[in-house]
Amino acid sequence: MSDSRFKIVFDGALLPGVDLTTAKLNLADLFKTDVAAIERLFSGKPVALKRDLTQADAQMYLQELLRTGIDARIEAELPAASTPQTPPPAASPVNASLTLGDESPYSPPRSPVGEAVTEYSELKFFGVQGRIGRLRYLAWSMVALAVIGVVAGVLLIAMFSEDMTFLAMALTLIAGLAYLYINITISVQRLHDLGWSGWLWLLNLVPFIGGLFPFVLMVMPGNTGANRYGPPQPPNSTAVKVIASLWLVLIAVVFISGITGGLTAIQEEYESSSASVYESTEPADAAATDDVEAESPPPAVDYEKE
Repeated sequence: MSDSRFKIVFDGALLPGVDLTTAKLNLADLFKTDVAAIERLFSGKPVALKRDLTQADAQMYLQELLRTGIDARIEAELPAASTPQTPPPAASPVNASLTLGDESPYSPPRSPVGEAVTEYSELKFFGVQGRIGRLRYLAWSMVALAVIGVVAGVLLIAMFSEDMTFLAMALTLIAGLAYLYINITISVQRLHDLGWSGWLWLLNLVPFIGGLFPFVLMVMPGNTGANRYGPPQPPNSTAVKVIASLWLVLIAVVFISGITGGLTAIQEEYESSSASVYESTEPADAAATDDVEAESPPPAVDYEKE
């Protein structure tokens, strides 16, 4: 009995009350891999997660796996003498590459499961599902801002026409609501990339916090791997990087325009104050001259001639 060996088998079953997505994410975190590799374990076929274990080691491995929510079990290995002499069948992709921390029987499974497969989430510009990173958030925001700017300019021109006033106002309202919706979808996907709930977008409506919250979305790095909102976004394209960099140009233009406008206003205020002082002192000088002339003594009278 001391030579008995055991294996841990999993066939895709979950413990009661455990969500499938949660179990996959827990396994991915335990094995330090991505969800794409974990998907192979849920094919419905029995998979040997670990072989050639003592009963004590098998129990320790099983406890670690049960914490993830999967319903794994321990089975006894067949004795070596009863093993057929024919060559064993080729191992499945999962069994051939699945290793559960052979360096120590007391360490939890930490090695990658299966071949490293990169999987990305699907990009949805008009949806609240999925994830986007910082650069894509900036790029999409810039595109939405440019489109709404063009639309607003056209509608503003149309409003000067008496026949188009009502229609222009209606289209302006529709364009504003469309921009608000796009802003919400982009922000929610960015929140998902951080692993946060999309309902946090409502913080934009809170005074003071709402002014800082977009900057948090621009600066905070997202999760590198899969989270509860799905796999990470695809790599950023060159177009995304170029459009995102336009924010730097826009900020520089606004900053320079603000400084220039401020200096111009200060100069105009100074010139206006100087002119006011000059105008106020000129009448006073004239009045003082009149007073001097009025107070000057009358000419002397020559009494001898009289």
